[in-house]
Amino acid sequence: MAFSVENLVSAFKAFTEEIGKNREYLTDLDAKIGDGDHGSNMARGTKAALEKLEAAEPKTYAEFGKTVGMGLVSSVGGASGPLYGTFFLRFGAAGGDAEELDLAGFAKAFRAGVEGVVARGKAQAGDKTMLDALFPAADALDAGSDLGSALKKAQEAAEAGRDATEPMVAHKGRASYLGERSAGTIDPGSASATMLVSALASA
Repeated sequence: MAFSVENLVSAFKAFTEEIGKNREYLTDLDAKIGDGDHGSNMARGTKAALEKLEAAEPKTYAEFGKTVGMGLVSSVGGASGPLYGTFFLRFGAAGGDAEELDLAGFAKAFRAGVEGVVARGKAQAGDKTMLDALFPAADALDAGSDLGSALKKAQEAAEAGRDATEPMVAHKGRASYLGERSAGTIDPGSASATMLVSALASA
């Protein structure tokens, strides 16, 4: 079993739809500990990136990653654009000219995307960011034995990581200005990142 570029396009379409449906939920989360614009920024940005993606008809992982990454960087406001953009650029670059990847290749590309987010955002696990969902997902993919079950486990791991951000005190981003008051709310970035992993699992 392999994950094709066609699967990636389907997954990004599902991600865009999920973000659109949960726009207000993400905005509500962000209103409590951030700027209150995560939902609207992500909805606008993913829609714009999807339009570019459907026009580009990418054939390789690198083409997919570049189209989506640049689309997000140019259209998502705040910190989310560069972070998600970097994820997809690094993910695509790691996949290279491949038209499909097996579990090992996909896990490696996903990990490269996550490391790109680390490099760009200077955050780590436990800082109450999108990485608290992405790190566990990457670990689940690395530990998987077949692609289908590994993706499902990655989704479950991301959901658990997202939920674990609720009691955390933020150490990065606007939420960190609140100190102890940032505890008690799920991190909006971890919530949107979990939607991404979920979309990949469903593709």
